[in-house]
Amino acid sequence: MSIVYDDCPCELGEGPLWHPERQQLFWFDIVGKRLMTRENGEHQSWQFDEHVSAAGWVERETLLIASETGLWRFSLKTGQKRLISPLEASNPITRSNDGRADPWGGFWIGTMGKNAEPGAGAIYRYWQGELRQLVPNVTISNAISFAPDRSCAYYADTVTKQVMRWPLNPETGWPKGESTVFLDLRAEGLNPDGAVVDADGNIWIAQWGAHRVAAYTPAGQFLTAVAFEAAHTSCPAFGGDDLTTLFCTTAREGLDAETLANHPTNGMTFAAPGAGKGQAEHRVLL
Repeated sequence: MSIVYDDCPCELGEGPLWHPERQQLFWFDIVGKRLMTRENGEHQSWQFDEHVSAAGWVERETLLIASETGLWRFSLKTGQKRLISPLEASNPITRSNDGRADPWGGFWIGTMGKNAEPGAGAIYRYWQGELRQLVPNVTISNAISFAPDRSCAYYADTVTKQVMRWPLNPETGWPKGESTVFLDLRAEGLNPDGAVVDADGNIWIAQWGAHRVAAYTPAGQFLTAVAFEAAHTSCPAFGGDDLTTLFCTTAREGLDAETLANHPTNGMTFAAPGAGKGQAEHRVLL
């Protein structure tokens, strides 16, 4: 059972991050160029001058934020940001999209065309001062997440309707060998969006247009689904005191005025208490 966690509607909600030291959820409205949160029961936001989409936590007062031009060290206390690494800064067509910290303290980040231009994006990893491209020619980068035993990473190009699995070097976290298809959702017509892996290694995937986040076992078997009062679920995150609440961002993008009038919860941010048991988000080491 899900409830509205924050009723401020996002045109394109994305990138929810539960900060384990602050016990606080952060998320983005990409189109609105805002970082958002709730603190002491009140909605708060920071406005940016470019698209922002994903974050990792560095320390209590500091986030790593991905924008359309770079990775930034961002102070929650002052609102100041400092460039850590450019990210396709010279390409005006693309912006950042899905991203997540990995178990080694690195940060994986996907890009995509602002109008989902075919193959315009890519997936990168930032680690120990180096930004390295891992996957080229991506249309809509999504589902970046990591197994709790460090064995693999997951990612998706949403337009393919497939989620990929990639073995990782246990010492460095760099991919080894080739990625393979972990989940093929073409027959069901489902669109894999953002994803998070729980403490048992199950992957929870937001499915754009399907009003839900669906969980699959490490063997790729359907486990369960959590329904949300919004068509375009975009990304889940586990949080709460014991990491058993499944948060989910959603979007209004592409929905007509009648749909939004009849279902105003589209674009809001949701919580589903007791949905599962998450793993704490990894710290980004800068």
